[in-house]
Amino acid sequence: MLSPDPPAATRPSARAPLPDVLRGLALLGILCVNAQDFAGYAEWQQSGADRAAQVVIDLFFNGKFISVFAMLFGAGAFTFLERGGRGLLLRRLAVLLAAGALHYVLVWHGDIIANYALVGVALILLETARPKLLVWVGVFSGGLWALPFTLQALSVPNGLRSIPDTVQTGQTYAQIVQERGHEALPSIVSVISFDGFWLLALFCFGGALYRSGVLWWPEQHRSTLRLMLFGGAVVGLPLSALLAYLNTQASYSADYWGILVRLTGGLALALAYIGGLGLLSASGKLGWLTAFGASGRLAMSNYIAQSLIMTSLFYPYGAGLYRQWGALPALVLALGLGLLQVGLSNLYLRRFQSGPLEWLVRKLVYGR
Repeated sequence: MLSPDPPAATRPSARAPLPDVLRGLALLGILCVNAQDFAGYAEWQQSGADRAAQVVIDLFFNGKFISVFAMLFGAGAFTFLERGGRGLLLRRLAVLLAAGALHYVLVWHGDIIANYALVGVALILLETARPKLLVWVGVFSGGLWALPFTLQALSVPNGLRSIPDTVQTGQTYAQIVQERGHEALPSIVSVISFDGFWLLALFCFGGALYRSGVLWWPEQHRSTLRLMLFGGAVVGLPLSALLAYLNTQASYSADYWGILVRLTGGLALALAYIGGLGLLSASGKLGWLTAFGASGRLAMSNYIAQSLIMTSLFYPYGAGLYRQWGALPALVLALGLGLLQVGLSNLYLRRFQSGPLEWLVRKLVYGR
């Protein structure tokens, strides 16, 4: 008897448009938030036009698009489980873990790929879970993160925030890489222990959206998408306004409460974004937003390129602009770079079917 064909990557023609559009928009939104870390400015020290830009970031970007991206990662993980089982997912997560670790050490300390890969291993325990169970597991996991964090926030001592030094003036590239090499494992472990349950919650919510068909066949789930849009906006917008206020305060307690508000409000507004775009997709009215699908298909290549470009501009081994920009120019730069990637991604995909890093990951995962 012939052995069954090994699992293969999804062909571009077989891809649903909505997840790629959401992923492309999420990449742009994440860059607008990450620009603060690249540039090294403190949100509570902004004034004038920079303060206005920071408010825009907190209202519409901060915590929202990273939640969209994490849910899409969860949805993707369940497609791998269905296509090739636990072995295929674990191979992909191993490749992503290696890629994320290299990104962390060689390029930028804010990598999320390795964190996603490590937390994603837990999804093999939910291989056959149905959407309702995934939602409940997500709620429970999010509660396991939120409750102790809230109790901890209540006991935060008085004090002023400090700006962490991700790089030092005059540091060479070799010095920065050596420093991050020593910090890589402890840093990844600390992030997982801090955000692990929250990431797992987002992955489960994304898996529920995938297995219910909301992301792939939005025209069949208009009522669910309306609930996500209006319910998420009602909860998310007030919390985002609170985040904008907390980010004007220099106290350490405001920083702590800001984390809680950013993640919970970010999840709510992320669901609203998915609901709104899902309704547009169901009605065939995505229009110009479909252009973001190209950058979404090249998500990993674009994400790493963002890190390379921004660190080259701001870090001392590049143009050395670290801590010289405020929120407004950093936001304008991020929007410009992100939109440029959208245009270049569309041009690239006219000739090629996948990005260079996407091709490499698939080669390592599938072996062909």
